[in-house]
Amino acid sequence: MLEKHQVLEKNSILLTIGILIVVAIGGLVEIAPLFYIENTIEKVKGMRPYTPLEQFGRNVYTREGCYLCHSQMIRPLRDEVERYGHYSLAAESMYDHPFQWGSKRTGPDLARVGGKYSDEWHREHMKNPQGIVPESVMPTYAFLSDNMLDDKLVADHLKALRIVGVPYTDEQIAAAKSDLVTQLDEFADDYDGFVARYPNAAVRDFDGDPEHATEMDALIAYLQMLGTLVDFDQYEALADENLR
Repeated sequence: MLEKHQVLEKNSILLTIGILIVVAIGGLVEIAPLFYIENTIEKVKGMRPYTPLEQFGRNVYTREGCYLCHSQMIRPLRDEVERYGHYSLAAESMYDHPFQWGSKRTGPDLARVGGKYSDEWHREHMKNPQGIVPESVMPTYAFLSDNMLDDKLVADHLKALRIVGVPYTDEQIAAAKSDLVTQLDEFADDYDGFVARYPNAAVRDFDGDPEHATEMDALIAYLQMLGTLVDFDQYEALADENLR
């Protein structure tokens, strides 16, 4: 056996051919099964597409480069889970284009920031980060309170996202403009319709200015839903049951 192995070691051409054969077999084993399944991401109860307001907030988040200092991926390591919460699931990023993973953390990970702080905390943090966290190097984003939401392209944006796999319905796209402001008013005429289209979406004024729909509203709405859609107690129970 060793003599046969020595033949490969002494002949670079045979060794190269052997390597190619082994890599090809390994590649087929890894890739072939993917052609027989519809989705590589497990379905998790509670996940839904972003509301128009949350999606708008996510666009602001990306535009302002927030992802450069904050990751949105909790790795299954003890120190990270103890600090930030349950490790991130692939399903939580299934509607993200682009996703906000990463490991660069000038600031904390935000995958579970939803509901951790009040809307007022977020407003003050955006306006004066050092007033909340003295050692913070985050710049001020007070100007977001002066930037009004532009709803002209919101429906087109949802259409574009549907092309890449986000399951927005015709009804959600048709109501995109109205849903953008409905989420800011719990007394809106179409409140029930909005909640039916986007279960568990928070409906309230986020920036403290009920007279205007601003980018601050959108960004806080986005931050407040991060990590809140999945019931992890139920997820773990189902996972344990499937293992039995």
